[in-house]
Amino acid sequence: MLVGANHGGITVGEVESKHGPEVSALIAELAAAGADDMGLKMEDGATVITRLMAYARAVAHFPTAVKEFEWRNGYFWGLSQGAAKSGKADPCPRHSALLKKVGAV
Repeated sequence: MLVGANHGGITVGEVESKHGPEVSALIAELAAAGADDMGLKMEDGATVITRLMAYARAVAHFPTAVKEFEWRNGYFWGLSQGAAKSGKADPCPRHSALLKKVGAV
């Protein structure tokens, strides 16, 4: 959704087909940050990316937008804000930059 919003609100399918590397990088970043926060070890980040990209193809016609922030992006934004308050590096810099770019935060 965030990548699509950054590209003018294109559909989920267009995001997957036209901006796959950007989406994959964001998925990898968020999955790693979430796993670290929960104390989990990611065995294979590529599987997460593959499955989420397949899901994107299944809902290809959905329009993209930053909405329902609290449960879609809020968790990761909270990780970023917590790190900043602790003087640590942002665990989700790509996500944070995109949120700022689209005016969501």
